[in-house]
Amino acid sequence: MAKIVLQDIATKAPKNLDKDTVKEQTAKILEQLDELQNLLFAESKHSVLVVIQGMDGSGKDGVIRNVLGNMNPQGVSVKSYKAPTAEELSHDFLWRIHQYAPAKGMIQVFNRSHYEDILVTRVHGWCNDDTAKKRMQAINDFEKLMQEHNNTHILKFYLHISPEEQQERLTERMQDPAKMWKYNEKDFEEAKLWDVYMKMYEDCFEHCDKPEWTIVPADQNWYKEYIIANALLDLLKGLDMQYPGLKK
Repeated sequence: MAKIVLQDIATKAPKNLDKDTVKEQTAKILEQLDELQNLLFAESKHSVLVVIQGMDGSGKDGVIRNVLGNMNPQGVSVKSYKAPTAEELSHDFLWRIHQYAPAKGMIQVFNRSHYEDILVTRVHGWCNDDTAKKRMQAINDFEKLMQEHNNTHILKFYLHISPEEQQERLTERMQDPAKMWKYNEKDFEEAKLWDVYMKMYEDCFEHCDKPEWTIVPADQNWYKEYIIANALLDLLKGLDMQYPGLKK
């Protein structure tokens, strides 16, 4: 695929789109996803991994709540990755990831993911370029393993927010009682490293592109949710699934 340059990609929806119309379309998609997820679970031949990456404030939690939270919780699992624990650091970097790979019939969501080990680690100099290249190859092998040996279908989304919108959202966390629990003063320090993060993300997109990443304009939640819901709908419809018949 062509090299992705994030500064050349819009963070907002096309101007010709009507917000209310798109939200109505999303609502219809979510109804279809509920049925398709039930079919995925019943047939139990495929699994789905949804990887959600993005800068602080890009709306990862909102996507999980508003798109994936509408489906049967028996068939959807969410794993949020934060800084590794001492036990996790004593293993290879994929050890804490592999144990949450989706079983057949399941949709597994990663809120942040194995990609943190070639993103934040490089930004802060905890991982040099040579190590990062080896990790990228390990990630490619890991994703190939899931796809070829467990019929896992992988969707990778980068929530593309503008630095201006990020600052607004981070500031809102200090003012809105419903969002104060998300506040972390370190987020503002990380935001100062924006250009370095963009460079690391672009390197990630270039070298870990099978399957390819979807760059999701994320300044407007209604459009972001539509893009992700529609991508999941296309994937599940394309699996041509059928409910199992009576067991004999």
